[in-house]
Amino acid sequence: MNAPVYGLLLAGGRSSRMHRDKAALEYHGRSQLAHAFDLLTTAVEQVFVSVRPDQQDDAVRRGYPQIVDQRAGLGPLAGILAAQAARPDAAWLVLACDLPFLEARTLSHLLASRDAAGLATAFRSAHDGLPEPLCAIYEPRSAAALLAWADTGRSCPRKFLIQSGARLLEPLDPRALDNVNSADEYWNTMQTLAPDQIATAQRIRVQYFALLREQAGRSEETIETRARTPRELYDELRGRHPFTLGAELLRVAVNAEFGDWEQPLAAGDTVVFIPPVAGG
Repeated sequence: MNAPVYGLLLAGGRSSRMHRDKAALEYHGRSQLAHAFDLLTTAVEQVFVSVRPDQQDDAVRRGYPQIVDQRAGLGPLAGILAAQAARPDAAWLVLACDLPFLEARTLSHLLASRDAAGLATAFRSAHDGLPEPLCAIYEPRSAAALLAWADTGRSCPRKFLIQSGARLLEPLDPRALDNVNSADEYWNTMQTLAPDQIATAQRIRVQYFALLREQAGRSEETIETRARTPRELYDELRGRHPFTLGAELLRVAVNAEFGDWEQPLAAGDTVVFIPPVAGG
């Protein structure tokens, strides 16, 4: 009898290139985590969200059944190992949460083509033909091999699939497994999936310090803006206030974390433009 298949939604990444939580981004009118969780729920009977220990209580992830990473520094492999340790009798359909083009038919095809007697079943990448490890089924028998893989200092699940002889499937849709890691990729995806959302004004709180506070005549304000990034927002604010500092002289923080000038903004964000010490 084949092992039951559970779902593991990987949401433990640090989103370092996006400069904001990829699980919280909205492509379908709600967070990508919520969208992907419901999609995975239609395919298997139980779904868990894979998180780092410090993510268990954050606003995006709390409320979902979770499996917490037990080992640091392994990336997605940490989530897979933790799931296999928690339910060693189950096969795991492992899915990255940053796949906004994924549809139910891709998951159905993966499950229908599952090699329950092997170690894993995965799709070939539409871009390079290599295995896609983060939309794949890992059978219970792969647990010992994956653990040994990690114990020898290796952490790449794609290389594991290459060496393990996993069953590889041709993708039904070449875009289905395209992930979104950077601001440029985010805006290109939004142009396809939610163009109307890009044009919608959103409320952003802006705080000013030092010279900027003097020139704005206030320490903060909340504005309705169609600015998509901190750079666009600052350009817009320079039309409202007599700011003399160019963006290249400032640092930007979004929601109390230093950020990137091109990262996506979302409704409710707090943005701080920080001038050099000599400016104030």
